[in-house]
Amino acid sequence: MPDRQTSLPFEIVAPPEWTAPAVFNSPHSGRDFPEEFLRQTRLPLMTLRKSEDCFVDELFLCCVDHGAPMLRALAPRSYIDLNREPYELDPRMFSSDLPGYANTGSPRVAGGLGTIPRIVSEGEDIYRGRLDFAEARKRIEQIYIPYHRTLSALTNAVLSKAGEVLLVDCHSMPASATSHVAPGGAGMVDVVLGDRFGASCAEDIPALVEERLQHHGLKVLRNKPYAGGFITQNYGAPHRGQHALQIEINRSLYMNETSLQKTSGFDAVKAVLDDVVRTLLPYLEERFRPARLAAE
Repeated sequence: MPDRQTSLPFEIVAPPEWTAPAVFNSPHSGRDFPEEFLRQTRLPLMTLRKSEDCFVDELFLCCVDHGAPMLRALAPRSYIDLNREPYELDPRMFSSDLPGYANTGSPRVAGGLGTIPRIVSEGEDIYRGRLDFAEARKRIEQIYIPYHRTLSALTNAVLSKAGEVLLVDCHSMPASATSHVAPGGAGMVDVVLGDRFGASCAEDIPALVEERLQHHGLKVLRNKPYAGGFITQNYGAPHRGQHALQIEINRSLYMNETSLQKTSGFDAVKAVLDDVVRTLLPYLEERFRPARLAAE
């Protein structure tokens, strides 16, 4: 069994021995809802969970069996979004002025999906009334900053040992998310790989992942409509040996999007991802070997 280090509001699931030069990250799969938050919201729990990347951590947990750790959030995305800048905040949500360092003008804030989200993914307002900025600061200081400090420590540990590192940022998407970008009206897209159009990851890495997914009959797109969020952008610097790849899995492949229950497809998707990870990690070990030898 993997060694589990539990420290709310996130968890490191680590293999007995870290042999692979990669870190897996699931920032949106948390579903531990604080009682205080449930009193603040006007929405039922099931509606709040519509923003969640349900079961994505479980789908990718095979990484531990192949020598790579996973960092997964336990706090829900509707409470705090860890795939944002630390202070992407919507001033309409707060009862007082925000500090000057807050980013109030990003497209994500305009859409209601800042660090403290204003809406769930279906567009419904989360809160009964306005929040005090102190509430946002508490969540950021107690959850966001420790989470990213831990993620940085994990990737830096691998980088110092292996010379290079791949961060795999694990997500899910609604079945309808790609309907407007599917090539030639080809229908549902199964997986979207985001590498910031080549800026966050060396080309051969997503190419290998794409090839393995297509081998299993899945339809794959690159960077449309998801090129990678804050984590992919912030942790991806290939020229420094830091690669970051975002993977978005179509939820309808493995779950019922209404009831949020696993379907019979869950085990099949998990098996495909196990094959991808089992192929990818040895490739990375060989690819990064010159950097490791140079660092020794």
